[in-house]
Amino acid sequence: MSEKGSEKLRSILFALVLGAMSSLFILIVSVMLKPLQEENLLTDKKKNILKAVGLVSDKSAYSKGEIASLYDESIRTCYIDETGRLFAEPSKENTWLKIYFRVKGEDIVSYIIPIDTRGLWGRIRGYLALERDGSTISGFTVYSHSETPGLGGEIERSWFQKSFAGKKIVNRANRFVSVKIAKGKAPSDQGDHYVDGISGATLTGQYLSSGIQEILMRYEPVSVKFRAGEIGKVHPQHKEEDHGEQGL
Repeated sequence: MSEKGSEKLRSILFALVLGAMSSLFILIVSVMLKPLQEENLLTDKKKNILKAVGLVSDKSAYSKGEIASLYDESIRTCYIDETGRLFAEPSKENTWLKIYFRVKGEDIVSYIIPIDTRGLWGRIRGYLALERDGSTISGFTVYSHSETPGLGGEIERSWFQKSFAGKKIVNRANRFVSVKIAKGKAPSDQGDHYVDGISGATLTGQYLSSGIQEILMRYEPVSVKFRAGEIGKVHPQHKEEDHGEQGL
């Protein structure tokens, strides 16, 4: 082999070795950082649950310890079957729905429903909180989405999320109607069930409206029990043991 050919071969081998070492380094760093990333994601989810029920604010900074302490003190996790009955653990088939309660002692102040629905460009994930009357929204948060910044991405803004507070998911006849995002300003004659839309983000609003309605329908059996006054406390047997709150 000529000297020129040998030099070319050495260059190729060097590039291959360097590429392999770089890939190995990235893999090692990724594995090392994964626990920290998962911990940060868990903290962010807990913060959003607390935010949905008004226990934390975007205007203040909180340490991981503060979030964990406030969450453990104020939030309980349960599971509901298709009839709205509460259980401490999920079913073996994992078909029951997860639900969170904001509590004072054993008294339920409000309940929080996980939101995971289609958006325009990906999944929209957050939490929707309702008062114990089973009909009034007390808060809404988004912790993950892929919507366009400045357009559909406005769903992560406080002004949009705060507009859900006080809206009703039932009409005057106490029938379920959900809450919807208007195309522009909310209609004046249906203001109890609509929030103002986001300019230039009609499709994001439509997807989110449809998703929230579908999810609220799944939770309607437990909401009916709240509206009837059948649920007011978290019985001790329904308190979930600490399993690291995986899958918040």
